[in-house]
Amino acid sequence: MKRALGLGLVAAAVLASWVDRSGAGGQTTCVSRAAAPVPPAYAATVARAHALVCDKLAGRIAGLQVAVGVDGKLVWSEGFGYADLARKAPVTAETQFRIGSVSKPLTATAVALLYEQGKLDLDTPVQRYVPSFPDKGYPITTRQLAGHLAGIRHYRDDEFLLNRHFNTVLDGLTIFQGDSLLFPPGTKFFYSTYGWNLISAVVQGAAGQDFLSYMGRNVFRPLGMTHTAADRADSLIPNRTRFYERGADGGFVLAPPVDNSYKWAGGGFVSTAEDLVKFGSAMLKPGFLKAETLELLFTSQKTTAGEPTGYGIGWFVGTDSLGHRWVFHGGGSVGGTTAFGVDRDSRIVIAITSNLTTAPLEPGQTIQRLFDR
Repeated sequence: MKRALGLGLVAAAVLASWVDRSGAGGQTTCVSRAAAPVPPAYAATVARAHALVCDKLAGRIAGLQVAVGVDGKLVWSEGFGYADLARKAPVTAETQFRIGSVSKPLTATAVALLYEQGKLDLDTPVQRYVPSFPDKGYPITTRQLAGHLAGIRHYRDDEFLLNRHFNTVLDGLTIFQGDSLLFPPGTKFFYSTYGWNLISAVVQGAAGQDFLSYMGRNVFRPLGMTHTAADRADSLIPNRTRFYERGADGGFVLAPPVDNSYKWAGGGFVSTAEDLVKFGSAMLKPGFLKAETLELLFTSQKTTAGEPTGYGIGWFVGTDSLGHRWVFHGGGSVGGTTAFGVDRDSRIVIAITSNLTTAPLEPGQTIQRLFDR
């Protein structure tokens, strides 16, 4: 499997000052700010990666961050462009972006912790933890939900653009819980963010506490992810970027307002590239999670017919052209696109966050290869 979903990521510069650099032969100005010193051993690699970001990404996206970690150490972190175009407020390391479906690996960690503690049985019907969820004629398990094998539908019509507030994760289930399954659980792979809505209710039931509280206390805080939180539309989040999409003339316009309270677990968090590198680095070796739990997350599930899906529990899994084991996820949001990947063999973690709907992050794959040496 190729290094998919824009896994590459990059950010560089040793200076802690704002820099205007030319990309694409001097045709555009690349506004950037380095957020961390670059180890001398990576200076040349970061310089090449920085030039690639300026040439291929910065002029096409209003604002983005790139961060790279190697063997648990941050080796590059840099912001490019603007978090607010009207105010010319630059992206910094603290700027928070919508990470979309990269929320799923974060939530998978909560599932893993509860599994390790014996509080969550992955193979029992979800009604043990969410008694209010209707019976669908087939048992649905958390393992199936986490691997997109449960038959739960995905977005329909304009649901991706929902701007309605839901007070609880159980309220968010009302969008789809009355609908029939698309197929008998286990028989097919069908990507579903709503399946992860149901997982948030499972986590809440198994933990005996509010889902967001559990994530903060047991995942974000212990891992030092100080800039990762729910994307609350009704709250002031000082470091949150403005959100953009392409206008009819090709320029950047503000994305429509949305309220992501219906899908925290599968697509509702904001974060930074550095926080994602911290998170990915904790997944490189046993410590935060046990070795056998990491293998559980990173092993492809199979359909009932024995066909591998390429998806474990909250992570896409595969190998690259070098035979390295990659686990990764992409994230698409209204006003945000994120690429995130972990090379379990080279021990490289890469994250790119941006404030543009369907941002073209494919060059990130090339950036990743620069660090794989």
